[in-house]
Amino acid sequence: MRISSIDIGTNTILMLVADIEGDGILRPVRDEHVIARLGRGVDAHRRITPETMSRALATLKEYKRLAESHRTDRIIAGGTSALRDAVNREEFIAAVHEQTGIRIDVLTGDEEAELTYQGAVSEFSSRGSEARFAVLDIGGGSTELSMGAGSKLQSRMSLDIGSVRLTERLLRGSPPKEEHLEEAKKYLQGVVSRYPILGSQDTLIGVAGTLTTLASIDLDLPDYDRTNVSGHKMALATVQKIFDELRTKNLEELLAYPQILKGRADILLAGILILLEVMRQTQAREVTASDRGLRYGMALKESSKLKV
Repeated sequence: MRISSIDIGTNTILMLVADIEGDGILRPVRDEHVIARLGRGVDAHRRITPETMSRALATLKEYKRLAESHRTDRIIAGGTSALRDAVNREEFIAAVHEQTGIRIDVLTGDEEAELTYQGAVSEFSSRGSEARFAVLDIGGGSTELSMGAGSKLQSRMSLDIGSVRLTERLLRGSPPKEEHLEEAKKYLQGVVSRYPILGSQDTLIGVAGTLTTLASIDLDLPDYDRTNVSGHKMALATVQKIFDELRTKNLEELLAYPQILKGRADILLAGILILLEVMRQTQAREVTASDRGLRYGMALKESSKLKV
């Protein structure tokens, strides 16, 4: 069976087209992402603006076309932080269904954390059922940490802070002022203090754009290459070094990096700050980047429901 799963995030809308084989193995056919910034202003006003709604609709129309061109058997879509928070989300959901036929399921923070965990660890299934993982998903509006052994999730936590939300609250300048960076750091220290210390056997896996961008910068890749990015390990000192390199650069200077996309440049520092504080709080010595996440977990769950 071929499934298209769509992750409607606060900053990015992603679509995976994948075949689910009889053994339950997921085989990607196509992976797409568009930075639509659906959550712009949602933190302050709790509304999706007409501009961002239109942009997201255009993206989803194109995804529907691509899914059909790949002869997809089923299309599923999940909304995350921006849709959880927006008071006019039903207007957006209705418009999407009317214009594309796609039905959006707005996920709770716990559901998002669980599905992201399943998607991320699917890439490391060869390590066996006893291997311990902690999956960190730094989204635009929220951050999830999920912990477990093998594919079995044991605990999860969702925090209502992400790279877009933190940028809009505290890091508006380009580059942000030093006092604003310090204020953001202190704020995050309080927020992530709920996160547990990881054990020495836990592998911290980081998903989403902050992590894949960091890995691409660390590897000095001229173009994005998931085969090199996924599985790339970075020590805390490496992440700090990249942050220190970027923290004084303005938007134009950040965009000069081939690894930094236009829709990510203004929120990247916030994402790295979140990563740094989580690594310090959990005492993680390194993080492994992965470009798998929610959309992969959604596809796996759907295949399980359909008993493929």
